[in-house]
This record gives sequence, C-alpha cells and structure tokens, in this order.
Amino acid sequence: MAQALTSVREIERELSSLRAVPGGESPYQRTSVMTHTAWVPEEWVEAAEDVLSGLAERHPSRTVVLFPQPDDDDGLDGRICTETIRIRLKGGRADVPASVVQPLLLPDLPAFLRWRGLPPFGAEYFEGLVDVVDRLIVDSTEWPNLPDSYRGLSEIFDRVAVSDIAWARTSRWRPMLASLWPQIAGVERIRVTGTAAQAHLLAGWLRSRLKREVVLEHDQADRLEGVDIDGEPAPFPPGDPPAGSDLLSEELDKFGRDRIYEDAVRNAGGETN
Repeated sequence: MAQALTSVREIERELSSLRAVPGGESPYQRTSVMTHTAWVPEEWVEAAEDVLSGLAERHPSRTVVLFPQPDDDDGLDGRICTETIRIRLKGGRADVPASVVQPLLLPDLPAFLRWRGLPPFGAEYFEGLVDVVDRLIVDSTEWPNLPDSYRGLSEIFDRVAVSDIAWARTSRWRPMLASLWPQIAGVERIRVTGTAAQAHLLAGWLRSRLKREVVLEHDQADRLEGVDIDGEPAPFPPGDPPAGSDLLSEELDKFGRDRIYEDAVRNAGGETN
C-alpha cells in the first residue's frame, strides 16, 4: 500500500517524482486533459468508486477525490495511484478543501467538480471549491426536498457552469416531447413516472418553453418510465438509459453554460420566468 502523504507539498512532490522518469515518459502518468475533483462523503464512497472506475480510459485526467472526515483529528491523508489522488480531509481540513485542491489543478486545463449529494449552498467549504473550478457537476436525484433545493443551485449559475446528471437522464425524452408540437403547446398537466428530479425538471422545462404554468403530477420510480400529457401516454423514446459513468463522461465533454437547463431549474418550483 502506498505511503500516506500528510501535506499538499508532499503530494506535489510525489506527483513530480512520478513524472520524472529518466529517458522518457513516465509509465505511471498519462497526458491529462482536465482536472476532475470529486467531493465524496462517506455514504457515497461505493457509488463514486464505481463511476470513477468507468471513466479512466475515456477521460485521461488528474482526478482528485476528496473524502471529508470532519469528526476526526485535524490532518490530511493523501495517496496516489497513477492519475488518481485520494485525500482524506480530517477535522478542520474538511472546512478548507479549496486550499488543498487549488495547488493540484493542472494549469491551463479545465477543472470540474463532481459533488455527491446536496451541496451546502452558502457554506464556505463548498463556495471555495466553486470558485476554483470551471464546472460543477451534480445529480439532483440525490437531493431531498425537491423542488425547494433547486433555489440554492439557481443562485450560482452566474458563477460556475452547472451540469446535472438528473437532467441528462431526461435527454431522450425532451426531443420526443418536443416532436409532439403543436399539440403539446396546449398541455395543461403532465404526469411523470420517474424520480422527483426528473419530474420537476421536465415540468420546469415545459413551463420555461411555453411561458406558462403546467401542472405536475408525479409517480415515484427509480428511473424515467413514462410521461402522460393531459392523461394520454406519450410515445416511449428509443434506446436504453445510459449508465452513470456514461452520463458523467458526457458532462465532462461540456464547457459552456446550459441555458435551457438553467431555465428548467428556475421554473421547477412552478413559477414561470
């Protein structure tokens, strides 16, 4: 097992030593095209590791995985395996993750932050990380209290580009619903069988596009299984739902803001803008 590194300087020194192989390129490091940081509380460790294992070949990156352990004594425990740096932030170090991440970002390359669970909007440790990355990637399927939890997200749209894996999971359905134009222009209510996030985002998307209220009825399911338009089932889109690692991989290929998603979030609570 690799020796624990107890400071950012030690991590930087170890990264440099892995690159410095006499006579050619290091066998331990590949050319990276981004820095991918993940904030992974204890309850999300298993799910995060499964997704990260599916990304290695598609997105060569420096990956910094942060495991906050605020109840431990102050300290830092870092371990490096090829392009992945796993860091346990103990005690007070969990309050200042940006000070750990910023020196490890690859210069002149995009930086992404994958946040597991509901971000603590307004908390210094979250806000600090937002300020040092180019894109925040969330999955609002993981959030409680929807659609109220979207309010904090909409307040940071002007500071950082945002991707939502829950929104990406509706990507097969939105073109199909749009293809029902002009009939769908008169829709009064939709019933979505799927997660709460998918239901609220689809309703917000319709409200934002039609510029008026659309009533949402929601039947809970683990995946998006169907949409009814004013009581009539919409056609089922072709294809299979993508895997979690595929969805994250697609988001890592995006760099600009998604204004349509932002409008859907702002309208998810039922108020049209």
